[in-house]
Amino acid sequence: MTDQPSVANPMNAAAIPMNRPPAATPMNTVRANNVGGKTILSVDLGRTSSKTCVSREPNGVVFIPANVKQMSIEQIRGGVFEAKATDPLMDLWLEYQGSGYAVGQLAADFGANLGVGQSKVEDALIKVLASAGYFKLKDEISVILGLPFLSLEQFEKEKSQLISLVSGPHVMNFRGESVSLNVTKVWVMPEGYGSLLWTETQPNKGSTVPDFTKISVGIVDIGHQTIDMIMVDNFRFARGASKSEDFGMSKFYELVAAEIEGADSQSLALISAVNKPKGERFYRPKGASKPTNLDDFLPNLIEMFSRDICSRVLAWLPERVTDVIITGGGGEFFWEDVQRLLKEAKINAYLAAPSRQANALGQYIYGEAQLSAAVRAAR
Repeated sequence: MTDQPSVANPMNAAAIPMNRPPAATPMNTVRANNVGGKTILSVDLGRTSSKTCVSREPNGVVFIPANVKQMSIEQIRGGVFEAKATDPLMDLWLEYQGSGYAVGQLAADFGANLGVGQSKVEDALIKVLASAGYFKLKDEISVILGLPFLSLEQFEKEKSQLISLVSGPHVMNFRGESVSLNVTKVWVMPEGYGSLLWTETQPNKGSTVPDFTKISVGIVDIGHQTIDMIMVDNFRFARGASKSEDFGMSKFYELVAAEIEGADSQSLALISAVNKPKGERFYRPKGASKPTNLDDFLPNLIEMFSRDICSRVLAWLPERVTDVIITGGGGEFFWEDVQRLLKEAKINAYLAAPSRQANALGQYIYGEAQLSAAVRAAR
């Protein structure tokens, strides 16, 4: 496994484009690990992009934009003339139960947005099938997913819906090839919990990072649609003290878009520009004669939004918690300001590394542990 920096040190994975995997990963060549002869697919259903992996290798996590467009079979097949060697992430499409679906950048090209405001159960099956197709999975697999913890009732309801949707046999045509899958096991965990599992299993956390299995810790996952604030006591999920709020990076992108005439807050190009390093943040809305330099106003927006995030976190944080793991794309993006503001409140903050991939990787580790336990029990 690739060594990771200390979780206290943020990684600059924010520069990873939204529509392709980290450069260290050759296109479509990630090998799935097997546990007891079974394959695990982890899908972190992000509202900007699904982060998906079939191993605990950080460079193997693939980013698929969250756009999904349902189309007719004729539409989805039309124009498929290029060589199969093209980047599959730019041309993800599948046929399932009589309908065609474009996923990711292709769906965005056909006008699909990110689906902000929708339940993550919507289109979840198509995102899982697209992920499985990308990794060339077939036959029997296990799937692990995450959902916001908006309330215990809603989480349990949507968890049941997801398990029902994803479980069982599925036959699809993925980019022109027939694929049969049988999802024999589905696990669903609260968003953010995967980052705790990933952080705790790192061999080189450093002496300043506590043993998270023995303390009360808060996990703050700043995503696109929600900020997930979950509480874990000695590795026991404290469901009564955990919650998600409909407040995330989408609100920030709306503030950015409001500064630019003709900008769309759900534009993949705008989101990519915001997440580029300082000095490279240029965005030109469709039809505009010249790009806007986002650095002209981003620092002020980041400072303001960071304060809003911290006020929400401190209003939620249980009194017994002094250590918080920050994670998610927004966690990394706002890390410097959020860390400073939490430090003023005497809260120790640690950034999951790599922050964008941590949930998917932790989810995979959970599935790995569950299957290993089942294999041992069967002996």
